[in-house]
Amino acid sequence: MSLLLELTHKCPLQCPYCSNPLALERGGTELDTETWLSVIDQAAALGVVQIHFSGGEPMSRPDLPQLVKRAAGRGLYSNLITSAVLLNATTLAALADAGLDHVQISFQDSEAKGADRIGNYAGGHAKKLAAADLVRDAGLALTLNFVTHRHNIDHIEDMIAMGEAFGAGRIEIANVQYYGWGLLNRAALLPTRAQLDACTAAVMAGRERLRGKMVIDYVVPDYYAVQPKPCMGGWARRFMNISPGGRALPCHAAETLPGFDWPSVREHTLADIWNGSAAFNHFRGTAWMPEPCQSCDRREIDWGGCRCQAFALTGDVARTDPACELAPDHALMAVAAQEADRPAPEFVYRRIGANVGGPVPA
Repeated sequence: MSLLLELTHKCPLQCPYCSNPLALERGGTELDTETWLSVIDQAAALGVVQIHFSGGEPMSRPDLPQLVKRAAGRGLYSNLITSAVLLNATTLAALADAGLDHVQISFQDSEAKGADRIGNYAGGHAKKLAAADLVRDAGLALTLNFVTHRHNIDHIEDMIAMGEAFGAGRIEIANVQYYGWGLLNRAALLPTRAQLDACTAAVMAGRERLRGKMVIDYVVPDYYAVQPKPCMGGWARRFMNISPGGRALPCHAAETLPGFDWPSVREHTLADIWNGSAAFNHFRGTAWMPEPCQSCDRREIDWGGCRCQAFALTGDVARTDPACELAPDHALMAVAAQEADRPAPEFVYRRIGANVGGPVPA
């Protein structure tokens, strides 16, 4: 259903929960324009209906309007996932003229001081607000994405109010998921249970009040869950991710998993990758599942949970996701959650890309 193109790992921001790998790709290894255009053509032929342009910061690629235009010409619904600090009237006009359908802007907080500190980018929040105004005025569909954690989760009501003020059709309250940079910074980011409960209550109240006016998606941390999430709708069931260097992945974080030879769009077609690659077929279906997953009546609902999380916490990629209360390793989640009751350490910021806004003073 969906293809995510991670056009680059370059980004002006240095968010400590970045979903990109710890080993970020440099610009010289990125796919060129013609290869990305071929991938878009193949996606349309394969039956993909949504294409998401992401990064890093996709707007750091000067060929982005050309890619958007090709997607529109192939009948694909296009979504730009952006920090928006490079989005201005000129760049947005070029994308709108190319046929862009939707813009998703990530916000680090509801107020400037906290947002700029989290992204380590002075003036970033003000640029995001200006960009959201431009998107609204251009008549494009708009989503505000608030990545939440212990440093901003108490501002949920203000975040919902921001979505209302911009007339967004959708906002996402997305608690940090703990792999990559998020796992590295888990002790600094994981909210307390009391914070999460208050956040949940605010989201539920907001959903009820804004029913029919604005959608509020809500993603909670697995560390307080009793059932695992169906990661990306299940391994290689609905989603494909292409890394900046061309590796095809069933999810954003799959490069962390050992023992896989990830196929590249430089060497294989999307159709061959989707239908025939060993990596994409490895965890499809239910035959691979250990107990208690194999006999669970939810096995075709959560599809075994997250492989990346299972590996990160247990060292075994085929282990039952510890987010499940029935998992042999579920106690690992409880032990980790105790970190939230301790003083938060300093962020470890990601360190790639030109920080054109300048770091925020401590």
